[in-house]
Amino acid sequence: MTKPLPEVTPNTWSFLRDAMIKPTGFREYDARWKYPEEINLPGMTALGLGLGTQMRKRGIEPVIAVGNDYRDYSLAIKNALILGLMQAGIQVKDIGPAVSPMAYFAQFHLDVPAVAMVTASHNPNGWTGVKMGFDRPLTHGPDEMTELRDIVLNDEGLTNEGGSYEFVEGVKEAYIDDLVGEFKMSRPLKVVCATGNGTASAFAPEIFERIGVEIVPSHNRLDYTFPNYNPNPEAMEMLHDMAATVKSSGADMALGFDGDGDRCGVVDDEGEEIFADKVGVIMARDLAKLHPGSTFVADVKSTGLFASDPELQALGVKADYWKTGHSHMKRRVKEIGALAGFEKSGHYFLAEPIGRGYDCGMRVAVEICKLMDRNPEKSMSDLRKALPKTWSTPTMSPYAADTEKYDILQRLVDKLVAKGDAGETLAGRAIKEVVTVNGARVILDNGSWGLVRASSNTPNLVVVCESSESEAEMRAIFADIDAVIRTEPGVGDYDQTI
Repeated sequence: MTKPLPEVTPNTWSFLRDAMIKPTGFREYDARWKYPEEINLPGMTALGLGLGTQMRKRGIEPVIAVGNDYRDYSLAIKNALILGLMQAGIQVKDIGPAVSPMAYFAQFHLDVPAVAMVTASHNPNGWTGVKMGFDRPLTHGPDEMTELRDIVLNDEGLTNEGGSYEFVEGVKEAYIDDLVGEFKMSRPLKVVCATGNGTASAFAPEIFERIGVEIVPSHNRLDYTFPNYNPNPEAMEMLHDMAATVKSSGADMALGFDGDGDRCGVVDDEGEEIFADKVGVIMARDLAKLHPGSTFVADVKSTGLFASDPELQALGVKADYWKTGHSHMKRRVKEIGALAGFEKSGHYFLAEPIGRGYDCGMRVAVEICKLMDRNPEKSMSDLRKALPKTWSTPTMSPYAADTEKYDILQRLVDKLVAKGDAGETLAGRAIKEVVTVNGARVILDNGSWGLVRASSNTPNLVVVCESSESEAEMRAIFADIDAVIRTEPGVGDYDQTI
């Protein structure tokens, strides 16, 4: 009979000996905790033992690639995780400091089945976590995370013989070689390279130089204190900084990367911040000319243009709207054989023959440069203006406690579905349908829409709205969605608003 983990609190004798793991750190598709308030080093070792046990339980070959992002505590956390993996009898291939997509690449490069990347992704300092997967290029989804959580929290980790450790040299160099290949720009291109002092600082400038791009540096010095801002290309603070640098330098665009390098943000030559879903439509238009009839996956937060854009329709493109989350999107791209998947948060999933199907901000940057090379007479603002006009909000995140957010969301979904069933309006328009594959996406009779869902990574709800008519309608959609959200007293302030 298994026993649950003991109760452990910080700054006690047992904190240095026994595992402390807050259950809410196990998310839908990865794990994240505040460190050391919510997990300690013995807790990370217990996670490693649980992950290794899960591998053996599923019959996975006991070999794993492990990396860590550039935060001052990530190495200690990785070493604690590795200790648990080795206790489970797993052969560990340590690739050293890395961006997350370099760790995913290592699965292919080293021909190993499993990966564990120690990273807090775009979360601020003080957070840590692990992205992991067994079936390349996929990462854990809800089923795998639930199984892992139960193994760890019920103290069901099993020790085994055969654990080993090897530090593998040269993976970073192989990863960059794989990204660059033989490609060289044939047109001049001046790009603001924005890394926010995060892990991508060790990769993006070299990649741009290798393909012949002129770089305007923007916070490219590695500094785990993040002295300028938390690197997150979905946050307006970073996007505004990128835009200001474009305007002051006369660059052709800015490309920005999050803390673990799996996302990419874009600002055009006019200093306009292009949300990632619109960048996705620009890329889909270009890629569909090379691969007509392709299927593209978009998450439910994304623009309706993947389905309604006349140019994509003329190229026979099929759009598939799916659940938000890098694990859900990767799995969907693989399941239906899509050419690419685009998530509004800036994760892009470029499958064969372009990429390997995992999210890689560096791969996206290279492919955007190739897109510009294939359109030498066009600027990024030209490509943006060629899209049908829509008005959309940023991704807004009102606070909702991790322990309450899913119950709150279910009540909000029920209220919005009831609103549609009763023939009520939103922003003065008829509700055409309410899609509930991931929260509630309320679609109006003119194709405009508003979405509310729960964040899988942070204690928040997520709200996005888009109008095909006007900014005024976009604001009206948000106001009416927010009015429903405000019926829930457990929902707090927004991190940003329109």
